Amino acid sequence: MQEPVSGDTNMVSPLLKTPVVNPAANPRRMRRIIAEDPEWSLAIVPHLSELCLQHIISNFEKNPVVDCLLPEHQRRVLDKISTGLPLTVTANLISDEGYWKRCCTERWAVCDVSRYGGSWKRMFFERHLENILKYFIPNTTDPNQILEVIPLCKEYVRKLEIDQFLPPVKLDQKEEDDMSDSGSDVGVDEFCRHHYDLGVLTAALSHLEELHLTYGVKDCGMNFEWSLFDFTYQDCYSLANAFKKCHTLKVFKLCRSKVDDEKARLLIRNLLDHPCLVELDLSHNLIGDRGARAIGKLINRSKLEILNLCNNRIRAQGTQAIAHALANNSTLTSLNLRLNCIEDEGGQAIGHALLTNATLTSIHLEGNELSEPTATLFSQVLAQNTALTSINLACNHIGLDGGKQLLEGMSDNKTVTEFDLRLAEVGQESEYLINQALKANQEIARLKTLHQPNTLEEKLPDLD
Repeated sequence: MQEPVSGDTNMVSPLLKTPVVNPAANPRRMRRIIAEDPEWSLAIVPHLSELCLQHIISNFEKNPVVDCLLPEHQRRVLDKISTGLPLTVTANLISDEGYWKRCCTERWAVCDVSRYGGSWKRMFFERHLENILKYFIPNTTDPNQILEVIPLCKEYVRKLEIDQFLPPVKLDQKEEDDMSDSGSDVGVDEFCRHHYDLGVLTAALSHLEELHLTYGVKDCGMNFEWSLFDFTYQDCYSLANAFKKCHTLKVFKLCRSKVDDEKARLLIRNLLDHPCLVELDLSHNLIGDRGARAIGKLINRSKLEILNLCNNRIRAQGTQAIAHALANNSTLTSLNLRLNCIEDEGGQAIGHALLTNATLTSIHLEGNELSEPTATLFSQVLAQNTALTSINLACNHIGLDGGKQLLEGMSDNKTVTEFDLRLAEVGQESEYLINQALKANQEIARLKTLHQPNTLEEKLPDLD
């Protein structure tokens, strides 16, 4: 083999190679090579699965894909998709609580999920439907807004709290009516003031258990008119018919809505023999004795456990009807007649009923112009009744002698743990001694609770 001749310039040693220039070693050259793109990096190309997930997230409205993904991929998609997607896409497809939590917290500043059974999805659909109903204007708002959302939310709505109903808008109102003090009352009877009919809604919501309503307008400001707070007879008739279609209703509250005797009788007529109703709240209305007589009939023709008639216009005759029903009742546990005017005649009727009733545990009679005769009878109630645990006679005129009568009754009582006698004029000594008896009863109740079996195993007998 011929060796290369020394000094031959045409021959190049195989060991001598041209050095490879590394562009990354020179920052100045790198600056010239790299484009001015803040997204640019030396990272590797994303995995195909990552690109697929990004595509699914970006096109979720057109092609919603969740169930066929792996659990870790489902989690990533549900964490990234928009909360503004149409409910027609997400309502029956997505059950993930994390997604509905994002929907709630992004829409409302205050979110107490404990009021909705711990379900974020239930909170979203209940509050979403409530908002539609609160701002629905008859003859103006498209009814399809409600009809379209019913199939999407009917499986999740358990409770509705609607604290305002908007009336129809007056299209032909004259400017001079706005300038006069009496103009807001002109032509009210000539103009339809009926509100949204809940009949279609209650028939479709097959799981509705609670309905809280207030007919009025919030934040009306300078547009105030008394007619904005009307609960018309047509509204009452529509609501009464709605009860017939809602067999799952357990709690009904209609407060601050100017419900008078006629409207109360119409509502109660449609609540008689209701299969599920356990709580009725008609507080802060205009119900008098005729309405109270109808309520007395309802007490024994329903499964009512809680009845609230606070701040109405019930007097002695109406109270006697309620007391007559209470004497024969075996389901009611709480009765609130606060801020009526039943006086001693009505108070004594309630007392006589409590001598035979064995289920009522709480009675509220504060602010009813009661005096010593009622206290004398309640002294007997305290000595004989073993079901009552809470009594409220505050803001009455019980007097010193009445206070002594109640103290005598408390000396024989071992079950009452709450007894409110504030501003009842019973005297400091009687009030102090009654409070001492209450503390003794509270200790007895506490010890009974400690000794009750807390688990199924403790209740079952030992078979060994």
